[in-house]
Amino acid sequence: NQRYQRSVQEAVVSTQSTGQIKYDQKAVHLLNNGGEQHSDEYKCLNLMEQVPTLMIDDISLTQSLPIIEYLEETRPQPNPLLPGDPILRARVRQISEIINSGIQPVQNLSVLQAVGAERKMKWGHDAIKKGLLAVEEILRETAGKYCVGDSITMADLCIIPQVYNATRFKVDMTDMPTITRVVGTLEEIPEFRAAHYSRQPDTPLELRDPAATA
Repeated sequence: NQRYQRSVQEAVVSTQSTGQIKYDQKAVHLLNNGGEQHSDEYKCLNLMEQVPTLMIDDISLTQSLPIIEYLEETRPQPNPLLPGDPILRARVRQISEIINSGIQPVQNLSVLQAVGAERKMKWGHDAIKKGLLAVEEILRETAGKYCVGDSITMADLCIIPQVYNATRFKVDMTDMPTITRVVGTLEEIPEFRAAHYSRQPDTPLELRDPAATA
């Protein structure tokens, strides 16, 4: 996990919550002391010095999608996150990868720091908008209640935190009605609400959801 604002990493929390998998969560603050992900202790777990890292079954796993797929394969649930149909499964992976590989890294903290304070908002905005417009086109063909049909898939775990980041970078979602509808539906699900960045143990008080501290 990371500091209080998450993107694809939040998908891992959603996976564990929707699958009712018990887990212990340890925050890794990306800004404190130059970034806790760069500490010698953390580098032993994650050579890329990134989040998330999952310690499970005597191994250390990194990168959100491999973590999600490992949990899916080793702790199967009644409603799989990857459909049995190969075409639908490919669509789920396509949407997930556009977000995980096409959007998230381009607007990640290390990139924004390199871009600089004056340009980072426009840089992040443009990267997110371009990627989400591509996702919108796909969802117009694949979406039912959720991103792909009427069952929650890995694509839903990826889309909702990326839309939260779109809000942070002031992306106008007017041209993305399908994404907006799907995310609105997902936000009604308790497990997704629990995974929101404003309801995490390391969220600063000024950004916490008041209901989370009640």
